[in-house]
Order: sequence, then C-alpha cells, then structure tokens
Amino acid sequence: QLQLVESGGGLVQPGGSLRLSCTGSGFTASGFTLGYYAINWFRQAPGKEREGISCISGSGGDTNYANSVKGRFTISRDNAKNTVYLQMNSLQPDDTAVYYCAAERLYCSGSVEVDAMAYWGKGTLVTVSS
Repeated sequence: QLQLVESGGGLVQPGGSLRLSCTGSGFTASGFTLGYYAINWFRQAPGKEREGISCISGSGGDTNYANSVKGRFTISRDNAKNTVYLQMNSLQPDDTAVYYCAAERLYCSGSVEVDAMAYWGKGTLVTVSS
C-alpha cells in the first residue's frame, strides 16, 4: 500500500503563508510509488463540504486549481523525494480547514469523490486567525 502523510499545517495570521507537504511511502501491488499518481489537495472546514483545491499530474506537467485559491496557492512535486507541496500565500480566515492529500492514477480527473482516489492522507490542520 502507498501511505500518504501531510505535514506543514499550523496557525498563521491573515496574509501569511504556509507550505504543506504530502509525502508518500511504500509501494502499490504493482510496484508503483508516488510518481505514478496524480496528487490532489482537498480541504474541509467545520460544517462544510469537502472542497477540491488543486491537483498535479504524476509527471507534474499538468496542474489545476479551484477558483477559491487560484493565484494564491501553488502545487508542485519532487518525485525524487516522493513529495508533493502546496504553497499557500495570502491566507485568509476562510482558508481555515483540515487539508488532505489524495492520490489517483496518473492524471487529475477533477473528481472530488472519496472513492475516485486510491489513497488518502489523514490531514493537517491549517488555522488562519488574527
């Protein structure tokens, strides 16, 4: 199984920045590692539905962003380190949520369904408050 672990969350003031990391370990039954998978970032705030934030293809050649974060967040990956990053700038209180990474095969499908993803991390909490 491929295990995903998020890190980098914490408390920041409005206008601040954080960089989240999603690190993969282990292998699939076919011997694949993180580089085979498109990695999505999702977030879920208290009382809100899960929101798809961003996705990057396995090679890193394709990225997408939700309108709510476009221009502020940047997704990137370093497959040699088995890690995907989400750089978050100009954070606002509405960005407060648990942030999750999730893997799907090769390409970003645009789905936000849980079962569309092969693997999920447990999440990291981002709190934006003054």
